[in-house]
Amino acid sequence: MLMKPVLTALLFAMATTAGAAPKIGEPAPGFTGMDTSGKSHALSDFRGKPVVLEWTNHDCPYVRKHYSSGNMQQQQQAATGQGAVWLSIISSAPGKQGHVTPAQADALTAERNAAPSAVILDEKGEIGRLYGAKTTPHMYIIDADGKLAYMGGIDSIPSTNPADIAKATQYVPAALAQVMRGKPVTSSVTRPYGCSVKY
Repeated sequence: MLMKPVLTALLFAMATTAGAAPKIGEPAPGFTGMDTSGKSHALSDFRGKPVVLEWTNHDCPYVRKHYSSGNMQQQQQAATGQGAVWLSIISSAPGKQGHVTPAQADALTAERNAAPSAVILDEKGEIGRLYGAKTTPHMYIIDADGKLAYMGGIDSIPSTNPADIAKATQYVPAALAQVMRGKPVTSSVTRPYGCSVKY
């Protein structure tokens, strides 16, 4: 007889969590995260600028596709060059694939000539779960007013082959260009692909 209230409470908790998923056009979930140098970054710090969130895991072949080709670095440089903030977020838990120390994360950034504004270490997975990040990469764009403008895949071809990048629709640059012009994003929700986030 005690199981029914417990089950009801569990279902309510699940429904509440599901209902809290981020929605396009609504304020993006606020968060504070620590970067590799120990500096704290709050999403609210960047109000007035578009923000790109990139979930990453250097051991994931889908992530390697975009870094080995230089595609991710080019997108980072283009975005920050236009005044956007780019946060690479690592939500891999300790002992799981992709987990890194701050020093290892900095070494990866240097080795790959990556150009994010900061690398956020989210080893408890709090930011990842807040956004419902499912894959690496999983991409989000927040507009200058703090509203979620895009969430989904980095591009339209879910493969690990770098040769597919040139053939794919590049969702993130297209969405960011519309955000920069103050326009609604045409394809605001797309299917993310990659390795599962290792919470």
